[in-house]
Formats: sequence, C-alpha cells, structure tokens
Amino acid sequence: MPAIATPLIFVALFNGHNFDGWEGNLDFFRIQDFAIVAGTMERKLPRNEFLCTKKEYKNFELQLKFKLLGGPKANAGIQIRSRRAAKNSNHPHEMIGYQADMGDGWWGCLYDESRRKKVLAGLPEKERNKIVKQGDWNDYRILCQDRRIQLWINGKKTVDYTEPDKKISQKGLIGLQIHGGPPAEAWYKDIKIKVLP
Repeated sequence: MPAIATPLIFVALFNGHNFDGWEGNLDFFRIQDFAIVAGTMERKLPRNEFLCTKKEYKNFELQLKFKLLGGPKANAGIQIRSRRAAKNSNHPHEMIGYQADMGDGWWGCLYDESRRKKVLAGLPEKERNKIVKQGDWNDYRILCQDRRIQLWINGKKTVDYTEPDKKISQKGLIGLQIHGGPPAEAWYKDIKIKVLP
C-alpha cells in the first residue's frame, strides 16, 4: 500500500502566553493581550532589537497580524532566513538576513538587514503607504520556497523576489524587530507557520 502523505498544516509559533521557543532581550519585548509587543512608548529606543525563534526554517509560509505605533518615524520588521550577528562583532545585537519591512515608506519591502543593507524589492514608493491600516491590525503573509521570497500585506502582493546570489543561505531564524529611534511599539500576534518541503 502506498504511504499516505502527511498534510501540511499551520502551527502556532507563539502561544499568546509566554516566550517558549523564542529568545531575545526581554527588556524590549513583552506579552500583552495575547500579542508580542516590541519596544515602548515611554522612552527612546537605543538600538535595533530582535526577538527570534530558536529553530531555523528554510521553506515555509508564515502568517501573522501586526500593527505599528509611534508615528511616521516608527519602524520594524520581520526577519526571515536570518541569523544572529556574532557576539564579538561591532553590532552583536543585530540580525543578518532578509526582512519583511514595516514603516512609512517601507511597507511590504524586502530589505537585506546588516548584509547588503538595501531594499531588494518592493512596490513603487508612492504605493507603499496605501496598503496598510495605520495604527491598526494588518495581515502579513510571507512565502519562502527555495530561492524565491514572496510578500503580501492585507492580501496585496508587494514582493516576488528570487535570490540571484547562490552563496546566500536560504535557511535561518525568524525574528521580530523594533528599530532603534523615537518611542515606538510593534505589535505581533496570531503568528503561525506552515513548513513546506
């Protein structure tokens, strides 16, 4: 008898109650209303901070809800296929890899954090801010298959990128970022992943 294929299903990456399966500087991350809240509205944020999974992922579909508070200078993002910077580097708090970006002028872009340090793909600039509900919950969908990365915000495709550099790893950690700068909060909830072959 042929083997029955196991169906691919979404599983929760965050249980809404604690940071099981995640690691990072908890001075900058808390749990509130079943969401992970990065940053604070009480003070300036001295540097970028990341909460990341303890497990690596290669091919997957990631879905989550997010909102960003703090005005036009607030910035955050979701790291994918990334790694922590070396502890003896100049910026040991950083993550290195792809980021699904969040923030005015950056919504839905694919940014290369701490590596090439540039936007790899995204909507035309005049369209980026039109796809989000400012200060409210939005949907991010991230699909990674081999060297191809696709992003959607609120059902609108913003990126379809294929990595041309064969030396760049297509496996790594998932991370939630809050950018250094003025007081801001990035809220993340309903984080789920489907691992693909």
